[in-house]
Amino acid sequence: MARIESVCVYCGSSFGRDPAVVAGARRFGEILAHNSIRLVYGGGGVGLMGEVATAVALAGGRVTGIIPTFLVRAERAFRHTAEMIEVDGMHERKRLMFEKADAFVALPGGIGTLEELVEQLTWAQLGRHRKPILLANLGGFWDPFLDLVSHMQAAGFLPAERPLKILTADRIEDILPALQAAAGSESNVHDGDAAIARQM
Repeated sequence: MARIESVCVYCGSSFGRDPAVVAGARRFGEILAHNSIRLVYGGGGVGLMGEVATAVALAGGRVTGIIPTFLVRAERAFRHTAEMIEVDGMHERKRLMFEKADAFVALPGGIGTLEELVEQLTWAQLGRHRKPILLANLGGFWDPFLDLVSHMQAAGFLPAERPLKILTADRIEDILPALQAAAGSESNVHDGDAAIARQM
């Protein structure tokens, strides 16, 4: 994989309490559009999901939203120009999001965001894919999760033969360069025990 052409973004269906995170979500959407990278996301029009997708669409970018039928009303399916795919349930949604994405970015979010992120990390650890996975650590949001990963490593639950690769970026502008570098060369991500590769 030499170039990232589509990015799956996991993030909250709420806005959270930090306006900087909302602004960051919008900015990332603009960056994706300006770099001709398709956004793949959960199809909602609310919260950070809606902010990212709206920013991509308004900047002339491409959006693919994948949403289960039962969430169309709750998450108000996206209203701008986009490829919208309605599926029967969450498992089909996650499968299509995985298939259509070259990389994964987790912005701040809740339990759903965490569940999607951990699933991709699990699949990667088990050797099911080598697509880059990045935490957008805006305002240190993901620090407790990274601390938990380090604790798991220290406790011996992340074996060296199945290293965990996590990219992080504290600034929105650093996300895409980190993904492109990881896609272009596996060597830029350290393969030590449960290594956390931080792209600052």
